[in-house]
Amino acid sequence: MRTVDYTKTGNTDNTLSSSTQNGPEDVAGGVRPPIVDLHLHTTASDGQLSPTELIELVAETSLRIVAITDHDSTEGIGEAQAAAERHPGLTVIPGIELGTEVGDTEVHLIGHFADTDAPGLQEYLAHLRDGRVEAARGTVERLREHGINIDWERVLEIAGGAVGRPHIARAMAEAGYVENAQDAFRRYLGSNGIARVKRPKPTPVDGVRFFHSVGMTATLAHPQTVKGLARVLGFLVDEGLDGIEVFAPKYGTNDRARRLEVAARNGLIAVGGTDYHAWGSADEIVPGDPNTVGPPPGAVDDLRAAADRWKAARKSANAPVIPEIFGGRGAPDSG
Repeated sequence: MRTVDYTKTGNTDNTLSSSTQNGPEDVAGGVRPPIVDLHLHTTASDGQLSPTELIELVAETSLRIVAITDHDSTEGIGEAQAAAERHPGLTVIPGIELGTEVGDTEVHLIGHFADTDAPGLQEYLAHLRDGRVEAARGTVERLREHGINIDWERVLEIAGGAVGRPHIARAMAEAGYVENAQDAFRRYLGSNGIARVKRPKPTPVDGVRFFHSVGMTATLAHPQTVKGLARVLGFLVDEGLDGIEVFAPKYGTNDRARRLEVAARNGLIAVGGTDYHAWGSADEIVPGDPNTVGPPPGAVDDLRAAADRWKAARKSANAPVIPEIFGGRGAPDSG
């Protein structure tokens, strides 16, 4: 396993060429709004807009290629694609965001170009969602120990799909225990929150192997949240990681330049998106914001080509590689 140098960059002027991005910095003296967003959520997981509502929103922007990447779920993709048919020129890529864990850090992976009928895919996603439900139930019980009594059935109603902490946070705010969802995370549900019950997760290596085994690409999402990023990225690159998020509204020009350099040095596709949930927080960026920089259309072509290679490999394999839900194989020093 190698360690990736994630800090050095040869790009001293912090500019990115028009061939590698789209957005306001593409054209000197002009504005070119983003046309690609590869990281969006709906009510099929923890987003607040239905797939149809999300598509209607992005259809009014400059975006022409978007990916639905709900957590552990493809249940919103069919509706989103049907809604997109009413908007010629708008393409929806089926994707999934998968939460993994190694050591003391969470590592989120995104798979693009999902075949929702791939053998083993839906069974494994259902298994992951079951784990989310058990952890959420445990969190609700732990909240009761701290005098916060929210109704489990109400949490499920809010979720409407894959249940998670954001739905518990909304129920807490609705019942008046906290000011808003952000307050709930800060006081109770965050990484070290007094009421959080962690769910079992696969390792990052197992996540990459699973995505590939069902014919999907695997990219590293929001790398800024990964502890020990250079080491984690090193063993994921060795495993065949396809891409890394480079273009995100929260990244400044310097951050994008560093991430673009890492992507180029390691043969990774530079992707990205808004990670939009429609939570309404002050710092949330709406997809298609003309002041943001998105991934280039060429990244979509590269992802599609990589997915085609993994699909071809899947057809020659006997069965998908179902990761062990409790971590297990394939994570260096995971203890």
